[in-house]
Amino acid sequence: MPTLIPMSTSPEIEPLTQLTVGQPIIFGGDQLTSVGAELAERFKVGDRLVVVQSTGRLLHIPDNEHELVDRAVGAAVEAFAALGKCSDEQISDFYNRFARNLADDARFAPIAAANNDDAHRAISRGRSTTRLLLDDRMRADMIAGLNGWRESSSRRDSLVDRVGHVGWSVEARRAPLGVVGFVFEGRPNVFADACGVLRTGNAVVFRIGSDALGTAMAIVEHALAPALAGAGLPPGVVQLVASPAHAAGHALFSDQRLALAVARGSGSAVAELGAVATQSGVPVSLHGTGGAWIIAGEQAARQQLRAAVVASLDRKVCNTLNVCAITRDRAAELVPAFLAGLDEAADSRSSASRLHVVAGSEQWVGGARFDEIRAIGRSDGSHDEPAATTIDEAGLATEWEWESSPEVTLVVVDSVDDAVRLCNTYSPRFVASLVSDSGDEHAAFYAAIDAPFVGNGFTRWVDGQYALDAPELGLSNWQGGRMLGRGAILSGDSAHTVRYRATVTDFSLSR
Repeated sequence: MPTLIPMSTSPEIEPLTQLTVGQPIIFGGDQLTSVGAELAERFKVGDRLVVVQSTGRLLHIPDNEHELVDRAVGAAVEAFAALGKCSDEQISDFYNRFARNLADDARFAPIAAANNDDAHRAISRGRSTTRLLLDDRMRADMIAGLNGWRESSSRRDSLVDRVGHVGWSVEARRAPLGVVGFVFEGRPNVFADACGVLRTGNAVVFRIGSDALGTAMAIVEHALAPALAGAGLPPGVVQLVASPAHAAGHALFSDQRLALAVARGSGSAVAELGAVATQSGVPVSLHGTGGAWIIAGEQAARQQLRAAVVASLDRKVCNTLNVCAITRDRAAELVPAFLAGLDEAADSRSSASRLHVVAGSEQWVGGARFDEIRAIGRSDGSHDEPAATTIDEAGLATEWEWESSPEVTLVVVDSVDDAVRLCNTYSPRFVASLVSDSGDEHAAFYAAIDAPFVGNGFTRWVDGQYALDAPELGLSNWQGGRMLGRGAILSGDSAHTVRYRATVTDFSLSR
């Protein structure tokens, strides 16, 4: 007969009040890290420690940063409940007022001044300003995006489907998610994009990087907050966490009151935010590593390839051309067309191009480009660099973050199939384009390439507002898995859930 072992009572849980140098921390279930001297010294009573279970990184969240986020999310939670009592017409009015405020030169002047200050500070710190500058183009896009949300047919509680039965029926109806948290770096336009979640009845909390924080605060003060008030919406429905600290982002993404966490940007910081949200039980949508590929097929036309390269290098964003693969049989003819397009794109920016060539492909480029030194514009100024350098095959995975000088990788491949294999192996599986006049090549390419965005020319078409007339919250690659039930463009009208409502007409029914 088995021995019954009484269950012991759980030990009393005490709050963490201090860290000591060398203190062991378990992560991942079977791995160990330890507290360093700097972290032990900075950690105070009331602070929080987040252990990233996938890497063992110890993230320190000071008490003041946690309190700032806690208040913002709390206000958004209350506002979300109040938003349910507001009409769709009020939400439309908010978008209209927000757009009018941005279009008003007097209201926009302090926003422009704040953005100018942000840009100068970023330049002095050697930071990129490609996404920071709120120029006429970005301003116009923000206004267009808000007007798009105003006119959007997406509404709360809209009917998705209806299934009729004898004596009763079930309706599937669109419903809000709740509070959506956003972390984004140096992108003022995200304010207009992400406010799209209000269209489907959600509240939103923003955390923006230090580069654009002044711009964001000015947008809130002079355009967004007056629009909320004028439309009669609860002020807490859009919250800005006014902190430049990364800890604020970690605090936000670990807050279990979020219905969805969205991180825009790239690199390890975005991946880490995603890990924090995931281990906290918060659904997350990452918009991380970018970089598009263009493959020139056996039936590619020279001018079509050149035009696609030029149009894909007008500025550095996630859908900018990063790698060009050209088949060996056509390399002698098409590599010069690619290089001409690369240099034309640089000339249009009054700059010089930068090329990386995968080892084995050098002969089609020519030695002169490898010997030439050019002034390459970086975020911290101009640098004298070779016009072309050789990299190994693994370098195809590198996303080039350039400022004013277009920077790409070239690889010559045996076939389109070989290019597809390299793209599926080294790219973030994001944007892929085949330049070819062959329908058969395009059919085979579309079937084999592992990417959510596939085209036949320039890569910069990948944008929710440009392609679908729907202002986007962000774009997802397939680097972290395919989307479930939605596409790789996250828009405000896709930030919703579905409720089911039964209507019984025959009350004698039973199972």
